[in-house]
Amino acid sequence: MKVRHISPARNGLFLFAAIWMLVVLPLSAMAAPYAAFVMDARTGEVLHARNADTRLHPASLTKMMTLYIAFQAIERGEISLDTKVTISKNAAAEPPSKLGLKPGQRIALRYLIRAAAVKSANDAATAIGEAISGSEARFARRMNRTAKQLGMTRTTFKNAHGLTQSGHLSTARDMSTMGRHVLYDFPQYYNLFSRKTADAGVRTVAHTNRRFLSSYRGADGIKTGYTRAAGFNLVSSAQRGNERIIATVFGGKSTASRNAKIAELMDLGFRRAPSNAPVRKPAAPAYIADNGQKPKGAGKTIRVSGSVKKSLRPKSRPGAAEAPVLLAAAVTTTEILPDDIQNALQIAQQSVAAPKPAPAAKVVTTRPNARPANLVLARAIPEPEVVTRLSTSGGRHWGINVGRYTSRYKAEKVLLKTALAEMSTLDGTLRKVVRRPQGFDANFLGMSREQADLACRRLKSRNTTCFMVGPS
Repeated sequence: MKVRHISPARNGLFLFAAIWMLVVLPLSAMAAPYAAFVMDARTGEVLHARNADTRLHPASLTKMMTLYIAFQAIERGEISLDTKVTISKNAAAEPPSKLGLKPGQRIALRYLIRAAAVKSANDAATAIGEAISGSEARFARRMNRTAKQLGMTRTTFKNAHGLTQSGHLSTARDMSTMGRHVLYDFPQYYNLFSRKTADAGVRTVAHTNRRFLSSYRGADGIKTGYTRAAGFNLVSSAQRGNERIIATVFGGKSTASRNAKIAELMDLGFRRAPSNAPVRKPAAPAYIADNGQKPKGAGKTIRVSGSVKKSLRPKSRPGAAEAPVLLAAAVTTTEILPDDIQNALQIAQQSVAAPKPAPAAKVVTTRPNARPANLVLARAIPEPEVVTRLSTSGGRHWGINVGRYTSRYKAEKVLLKTALAEMSTLDGTLRKVVRRPQGFDANFLGMSREQADLACRRLKSRNTTCFMVGPS
């Protein structure tokens, strides 16, 4: 029998190949853990869950909390949208995705918010946290306090952007809860998450989730996330008619497969959700400042409804009854003489044991004359109802229509949302809902032809239904 001898060099080659097969290939084939959660956004009812409470890497889903606290800080007056934020070296050094900010650069908070929400910029998210709390570490502690208030029981934040860090973990259930609070607690800012593009100050940025927003009917947010450890994550929300669904995926293998999976989960949610469920908004969290204490007088909203039923008489000033009455005679005169002033000073310097009350003023009453017997009484004539309409002077008798809806409430809601999203061209217009046999038309009136044309073109670029309404 022939025995083949293998050289040491070849042995080493085989050993290297074995190590590659046993270690490198399994690691490259390893996928991030998968988790999914679907809820009825109106009620919070769970419609589907898989590994929903497994603590995983949230990636940039973290920025939902960063933005939530930013909205909260603006509402509480801690900071404003126009506040100029100075970019630190720490924020500028964050890896992509980023806006490309430089150390020492100053930029308005509103642009940082747009960059974090639309482009998922890590440098913008870090700058937001530092601007509100002074440092990213302090901001992370505030994120954890807020998460606890929201009921996110299995979430721990370590940074404002979501890049992989030891202990920075969350769950599909907690991130769905986070998305629901963003939707209902700050509806005035929610339109940020559906913008395909946004002006971020230094440049225009494109939405990281624009493919799904464009392809899935009713989708209007919320946030994507990706790191190697996390995989392709997404918290999405969509509304169809009276139904609104929030679905979350952790551990997608690619953008395309993640979008396909989230569409599948959304369809499942719309099939299982009742068509007419009451909207039970989640309770807003108690406001907690950066020092961990609830500030006095803050965090409480008092709503007054109805008329005042009882008016209380103010109490007398303490000690007013015991105070001596000085210069009582002076108040009854119309002229003050030098001698009177001197006498008054002498009285003031003396100790008065029991001051004499001021003489009561004589009250003179005049009895009115009797009403003449031949007096003719006037009869109240109701004023004619004056009907006003929008002036058509100056050529501002055009308008736009942004859809027809099944109820007045829905039409008014769309008008408000559209006005907030397109303030530059719709500012000063009249929002009006017109009832038709087929439904309720949502109109903006009081525009020139050029203004109406510009507004429609801008809205259509955002996939919003719009057509011009001429003078009639």
